[in-house]
Amino acid sequence: MSTAMNFGSKSFKPRPPDKGAFPLDHFGECSAFKERFMECLRDSGYESGACRQRAMAYLECRMERQLMANEPLEKLGFKDLIDEKSQAKPEKL
Repeated sequence: MSTAMNFGSKSFKPRPPDKGAFPLDHFGECSAFKERFMECLRDSGYESGACRQRAMAYLECRMERQLMANEPLEKLGFKDLIDEKSQAKPEKL
Protein backbone atom coordinates (compact mmCIF):
# COMPACT_ATOMS: atom_id res chain seq x y z
CA MET A 1 0.00 0.00 0.00
CA SER A 2 2.90 2.34 0.61
CA THR A 3 3.88 2.06 -3.05
CA ALA A 4 0.54 3.52 -4.08
CA MET A 5 1.43 6.73 -2.25
CA ASN A 6 4.62 7.35 -4.27
CA PHE A 7 3.14 8.39 -7.61
CA GLY A 8 4.91 11.75 -7.61
CA SER A 9 8.42 10.41 -6.93
CA LYS A 10 11.01 9.97 -9.66
CA SER A 11 11.31 6.54 -11.18
CA PHE A 12 14.36 4.48 -10.37
CA LYS A 13 16.71 3.92 -13.30
CA PRO A 14 19.08 1.03 -12.65
CA ARG A 15 22.59 1.21 -14.02
CA PRO A 16 25.23 -1.49 -14.24
CA PRO A 17 28.13 -1.45 -11.78
CA ASP A 18 31.43 0.01 -12.94
CA LYS A 19 33.21 -3.32 -12.58
CA GLY A 20 32.18 -6.89 -12.07
CA ALA A 21 29.36 -7.15 -14.60
CA PHE A 22 30.27 -8.65 -17.95
CA PRO A 23 28.69 -11.04 -20.42
CA LEU A 24 28.68 -14.72 -19.66
CA ASP A 25 30.79 -16.96 -21.84
CA HIS A 26 27.79 -18.59 -23.54
CA PHE A 27 29.88 -20.16 -26.30
CA GLY A 28 32.61 -21.47 -24.01
CA GLU A 29 35.32 -19.43 -25.73
CA CYS A 30 37.40 -19.28 -22.54
CA SER A 31 36.21 -22.46 -20.82
CA ALA A 32 39.57 -24.21 -21.28
CA PHE A 33 41.30 -21.37 -19.41
CA LYS A 34 38.62 -21.46 -16.70
CA GLU A 35 38.96 -25.24 -16.29
CA ARG A 36 42.76 -25.01 -15.98
CA PHE A 37 42.34 -22.31 -13.34
CA MET A 38 39.75 -24.34 -11.42
CA GLU A 39 41.94 -27.45 -11.61
CA CYS A 40 44.85 -25.46 -10.21
CA LEU A 41 42.67 -24.21 -7.36
CA ARG A 42 41.59 -27.74 -6.47
CA ASP A 43 45.17 -29.05 -6.67
CA SER A 44 46.50 -26.24 -4.47
CA GLY A 45 43.85 -26.58 -1.79
CA TYR A 46 42.08 -23.45 -3.08
CA GLU A 47 45.14 -21.27 -2.56
CA SER A 48 44.47 -18.66 -5.24
CA GLY A 49 47.97 -17.19 -5.08
CA ALA A 50 49.37 -20.39 -6.54
CA CYS A 51 47.14 -20.00 -9.61
CA ARG A 52 47.69 -16.36 -10.53
CA GLN A 53 49.29 -17.16 -13.90
CA ARG A 54 46.20 -19.13 -14.90
CA ALA A 55 43.87 -16.44 -13.58
CA MET A 56 45.73 -13.87 -15.67
CA ALA A 57 45.47 -16.07 -18.78
CA TYR A 58 41.72 -16.48 -18.20
CA LEU A 59 41.19 -12.73 -17.89
CA GLU A 60 43.30 -12.09 -20.99
CA CYS A 61 41.11 -14.56 -22.90
CA ARG A 62 37.95 -12.78 -21.76
CA MET A 63 39.33 -9.37 -22.73
CA GLU A 64 40.50 -10.57 -26.16
CA ARG A 65 37.01 -11.87 -26.92
CA GLN A 66 35.21 -8.78 -25.56
CA LEU A 67 33.65 -10.76 -22.71
CA MET A 68 34.86 -8.06 -20.34
CA ALA A 69 36.20 -4.56 -20.68
CA ASN A 70 39.86 -4.25 -21.61
CA GLU A 71 41.84 -3.28 -18.54
CA PRO A 72 45.57 -3.10 -18.08
CA LEU A 73 46.64 -6.24 -16.24
CA GLU A 74 48.52 -4.02 -13.81
CA LYS A 75 45.19 -2.60 -12.66
CA LEU A 76 43.85 -6.12 -12.16
CA GLY A 77 46.66 -6.97 -9.74
CA PHE A 78 49.10 -8.75 -12.06
CA LYS A 79 51.88 -6.12 -12.25
CA ASP A 80 54.43 -8.44 -10.62
CA LEU A 81 53.68 -11.25 -13.11
CA ILE A 82 54.02 -8.89 -16.06
CA ASP A 83 57.37 -7.65 -14.73
CA GLU A 84 58.56 -11.27 -14.45
CA LYS A 85 57.56 -11.94 -18.07
CA SER A 86 59.42 -8.89 -19.37
CA GLN A 87 62.58 -9.82 -17.42
CA ALA A 88 62.46 -13.39 -18.74
CA LYS A 89 62.37 -12.24 -22.38
CA PRO A 90 65.79 -11.55 -23.92
CA GLU A 91 66.25 -8.07 -25.33
CA LYS A 92 66.23 -7.80 -29.10
CA LEU A 93 69.04 -5.82 -30.68
